[in-house]
Amino acid sequence: MSRPFCVCVPARDEAAHIGVLIAALARQTVEKPVLVAICINNSSDGTASAAIAAADRAAGALQLKIIERDFEPDLAHVGSARRCAMEVGADLLEDDDGLLISTDADCRPPEGWIAANLSAAAADRVVGGRIELDETQETPPEIVSLKRRFDFYWQCVRTIEDTLDPQMWDPSPRHGDHTGASLAMTVSLYRRAGGVPLIPVGEDNALVTAAVNAGGVLVHPASVWTRASARIAGRAEGGMACDMRRWMDASHGGLAPMVPAFAHWRARAQWRREQRAISGGAPIAIAEQSLAPMPCDMMLPEF
Repeated sequence: MSRPFCVCVPARDEAAHIGVLIAALARQTVEKPVLVAICINNSSDGTASAAIAAADRAAGALQLKIIERDFEPDLAHVGSARRCAMEVGADLLEDDDGLLISTDADCRPPEGWIAANLSAAAADRVVGGRIELDETQETPPEIVSLKRRFDFYWQCVRTIEDTLDPQMWDPSPRHGDHTGASLAMTVSLYRRAGGVPLIPVGEDNALVTAAVNAGGVLVHPASVWTRASARIAGRAEGGMACDMRRWMDASHGGLAPMVPAFAHWRARAQWRREQRAISGGAPIAIAEQSLAPMPCDMMLPEF
């Protein structure tokens, strides 16, 4: 029997995008219907109606559960909405081995996205998916150029890590993305991690950290990827749209973003390797969280 799963989506004022996501989920190469839990929070643009209409067009390919919430001002953020969607998904699955697959309302996953997540999943794995810009949307050329430069930079970082401190559970070729746009873990691991933290920024990375601290291992299989909008007016402060705005501002100012120099990544990989030799690897992820952040002292390189 295949592992049960639920796709979990936070959405706020996403009437213009939610239909594209739902249509993409309906085309997935897995057994239908696809179970989808959507938390629509603090919205005023008809997101729920748009989602229902899109599901109706899918003609039975989806089993849609929509929760509409109006959170109090201090909780009206993506952390609350993603937690709600994931908790509803976990309750719907009623199976600790079931897979919770997070995505965002402005994503357009390829047809094999769910199947790739299921193939990569295991009891204690956190599966991160690579994020690509949606090629069907008009994207400023400077954003496309900077995205390619970031991809080149992170490829160089992965090469440093794989050379100095290869990780057998996350082998090359791998990417480095693990955001809410494509993130999967079992219900059991999600609950051990304590759920999505109720914070307005970085709730996805905080969930990954909590899951690793709870005994999970983070993997980045090349087979798992999705597309995301390159919009610069996002719903979540500190999310991908904020990155897009920073990239645009840097481009308009004739400057490239600053990133940690490769020497810092070499030193960090060597530190991990030394710690692994001493401790066997178990406490490394937790110990690393106490290290000082790397300084951003190098201009993003050309590729």
